Amino acid sequence: MNKGSLLQTTVEHLDIKAVNVVPLVEMMVRTAFQARNLARAAQIADAMVADPQATVILTLAGSLISAGQKGVILDLLRCNAVDVIVSTGANIVDQDFFEALGFRHYQGSPVADDNALREQMIDRIYDTYIDEEQLRVCDETVRTIADGLAPGAYSSREFIRAMGSYLEAQRPDAESIVLECYRREVPIFVPAFSDCSAGFGLVAHQVANPEGHVSIDSVKDFRELTAIKVWAGTTGLMMIGGGVPKNFVQDIVVSAKFLGFAATMHQYAVQLTVADERDGALSGSTLKEANSWGKVSLAQEQMVFGEATVIFLLLAGYVYHQGSWRGRQSRAWAKALREGSGLPVANPVATQDML
Repeated sequence: MNKGSLLQTTVEHLDIKAVNVVPLVEMMVRTAFQARNLARAAQIADAMVADPQATVILTLAGSLISAGQKGVILDLLRCNAVDVIVSTGANIVDQDFFEALGFRHYQGSPVADDNALREQMIDRIYDTYIDEEQLRVCDETVRTIADGLAPGAYSSREFIRAMGSYLEAQRPDAESIVLECYRREVPIFVPAFSDCSAGFGLVAHQVANPEGHVSIDSVKDFRELTAIKVWAGTTGLMMIGGGVPKNFVQDIVVSAKFLGFAATMHQYAVQLTVADERDGALSGSTLKEANSWGKVSLAQEQMVFGEATVIFLLLAGYVYHQGSWRGRQSRAWAKALREGSGLPVANPVATQDML
């Protein structure tokens, strides 16, 4: 088969607005196993959105945007139910930003001839295909954005904001998480930013500019997220998958306490994951385990063991159709970080003064 015939059927993004799943999820309350866990997780997610004091942090791991989940995240952003995103680089750069440039992901097969795909420059994510030549355009665009910035160390949030500015100028009609967050002052953090397509563009940028170039400072990411925790006070977590985003966002409680602030644990937390807790890895570690580290309160927490492309839309659809987000005030944490001159001063009294 030629390349054109393989890249034919596009992945379409789910629309949680189209179907009211609240009655279905509420039926699950009276069942068992992961259905009941999902129902409780949806109720906790709705509670954190309904809490006028809570900042909601969404974490993204795994290949979500390529699998049709972009619309779900955009709907949560547009109904003001998410205040901060912490993600893997693949979701933000290789997938969302990639599509914002006008490219698409395609339905494929998990039993394809991968050698034949490689020869035609088609990359596979399970049963999804990406045009490698288009992905290289994405890499080059990242390089172009880096070339246009003043040399220095940037948090991933700052660089992703520059990506949003690029889209605002070049692709203002794009359906994009990066662009939507740019417009809504929702910060996006990618702690392992070079571990994705962005890394290739940034390496090329640094090689071409050895005397003065852009670099990504993951410690600055941690500092900025810690600042948000201190400023916000009450926080809730919606975690899709595990990995670095999960650990990064849980650790900001410990970081704030290490600086001397009387930071509370995350008061709400739900996680959707297929990982097993028995190997000791973080992706499957329970939120009860996180409580032993002082990161997550046990008052409103729920693990759901299930695949995100099946259950994330049920949780998000429940939050959307419950409508607790109506009248919710924007936190605009990206604006707060830009306008602040630094992070909160380490102080045992836990003031919100800035450097």
